[in-house]
Amino acid sequence: MMILSNQNFQKEVLESPIPVLVDFFAPWCPPCRVLGPIIEELDKDYQGKIKIVKFDVDQGVETAQKYGVLSVPTLIIFKNGEEIKRIIGLHSKEELKNEIDKII
Repeated sequence: MMILSNQNFQKEVLESPIPVLVDFFAPWCPPCRVLGPIIEELDKDYQGKIKIVKFDVDQGVETAQKYGVLSVPTLIIFKNGEEIKRIIGLHSKEELKNEIDKII
């Protein structure tokens, strides 16, 4: 799974031809560690339908601030370069699948 930086966020997320789910996380965040394997499963389940990437907020403070990420984990789904859904906090795989299915 790709971990983005400030440098490749524009290309990988905003210019993506398919929707992108960005997992804004921090390595020190316990709920982020619980969510990690769920995100990896979703990445496999939705291969080719939605791009799923991670973004370390400690390494990319600038981008996290730009999108108003105030707590982690925060998941933001982008489509055609625009934010269309924001999910804050720890959620089950089923809850996340329901949200993704509404978009793709």
